[in-house]
Amino acid sequence: MLQSFIKPIYMNQVKNKVQLIGHLGQDPDIKTFENDKKVANMSLATSEQYKNAQGEKVTETQWHSVVAWGKLAEIAEKYLVKGTEVVVEGKLVNKNYTDKQGIKRYVTEVQANELLILTKNK
Repeated sequence: MLQSFIKPIYMNQVKNKVQLIGHLGQDPDIKTFENDKKVANMSLATSEQYKNAQGEKVTETQWHSVVAWGKLAEIAEKYLVKGTEVVVEGKLVNKNYTDKQGIKRYVTEVQANELLILTKNK
């Protein structure tokens, strides 16, 4: 009986999806390309609070690199500043590069496809 009430979810819809709520650590870094296409690079902090074994309140903050293209980059440029609380939905993208010293570096970033601003305008 219960199965008839469950909406089917196709695996390709949820394979690589992330949602974060946090605050921007700095103003978005906006770059504009020749064809007027924009990209916004942002640093997003998410925090969790818990009590440790001694009963002390502990806050752990994680930093996430977020990249938004096109219309989302334009919205970020126009409305987002350091400290703004946002919801970001997107997918994780892993990249690697070789730095100036010849060391291979790995980066994981959130490629945003949705953005919701939670902080009210001042």
